[in-house]
Amino acid sequence: MADGIIIIGGGHAGSQAAASLRQEGYQGPLTLVSSEPDLPYHRPPLSKAYLKNLEEETQVLRPEAFYATNGVRLLLAETVTAIDRAAGRVTLASGGALGFDGLVLAVGARPRVPDVPGIDLDGVFFLRTAADGRALRARLHAAREVVVVGGGFIGLEIAATARALGKAVTILEAAPRLMGRAVAPLVSEHFLALHRGWGSDVRLGTALAAVVGEEARAVAVETAEGRRIPADLVVVGVGVVPNTELAEAAGLEVGNGIAVDPFMATEDPRIVAAGDGVSFLHPMLGRHVRLESVQNAVDQAKTAAATLVGRREAFDAVPWFWSDQADVKLQMVGLAIDATRSVVRGRQESGAFSVFHYRGEVLVAVDSINRAADHMVGRRMIGAGISPAPEVVADEATDLKKLVPR
Repeated sequence: MADGIIIIGGGHAGSQAAASLRQEGYQGPLTLVSSEPDLPYHRPPLSKAYLKNLEEETQVLRPEAFYATNGVRLLLAETVTAIDRAAGRVTLASGGALGFDGLVLAVGARPRVPDVPGIDLDGVFFLRTAADGRALRARLHAAREVVVVGGGFIGLEIAATARALGKAVTILEAAPRLMGRAVAPLVSEHFLALHRGWGSDVRLGTALAAVVGEEARAVAVETAEGRRIPADLVVVGVGVVPNTELAEAAGLEVGNGIAVDPFMATEDPRIVAAGDGVSFLHPMLGRHVRLESVQNAVDQAKTAAATLVGRREAFDAVPWFWSDQADVKLQMVGLAIDATRSVVRGRQESGAFSVFHYRGEVLVAVDSINRAADHMVGRRMIGAGISPAPEVVADEATDLKKLVPR
């Protein structure tokens, strides 16, 4: 007998899929399998408030009572090791098996591990899970010299947190600018100045060559240029790798993530996927992308749940992201990958400004620093297909909210 729908993964996508399936009217058996022992929780605080405060608890997405009330069976600290599509069954690491009528792959991604000597030394940390956060937090508070490898969101958030705790911080970024894949050059320059102003030693164009250890514990890092930087704690944040192995072994199409159609369905109509591990044809870009954000995971899970119950509605959510670094909030909406022109609204020196990105005459993305109103109106504009002229956006006298019909 089949066990109804099984959700593999206990992150934002997995928890949302469970909630959405019940909201969509699905009344059959529902099981969520998570490799973590914790109830599904908010991941973004792990690099900020959670690290700063030794007493901080993880913030659950939904209380345990939610799962009990809605008939969601939780299998925590359990792992699915194989999917048998022909038999409609998944195998568990504990030795059991579950049959399924429908399957949600919310398997996420894992940290990318650089292939350098010493990367497995004691004192080298990656941050993805609550367990990672607990281990890193305990060592961070006792550390003196911290090296952060990677100038993306996670690395910079951790660096800002470490500086707030009074640690000596060095940031190594192999690329020529910070957050280079995500934001405009002006925004990168602004955050470079911020982090240096907070006291971090930021080294651009500098790759990690090795972690140096003594008695199996990290004491320094070496750069590709041969420079040695003392470190009793090394945090590596150089991107993630989508967890596609289960899907690939089951014969499903994978690439830079699990391939899905606009309804989040794989080539097997019983199997849908959502979250950081999914590759999909983005309607704004016209090509396949993989996005890593809470909003994307949640919205894709809603679409995937609807697909499993037979309500087919193509995924078309406008992507948005955020990063809190010290007291500075960076908010992004849209995708600036193919932008051909950018215009600034506000003054960079004030610490609050936005960059509006256009592809031709079309507004495709907005990066906002401490300007939440610009972010919100940008979401509405891009969602509604409204593209005000760049000179209109740049004019601070323009009330952008009036350009968007209610």
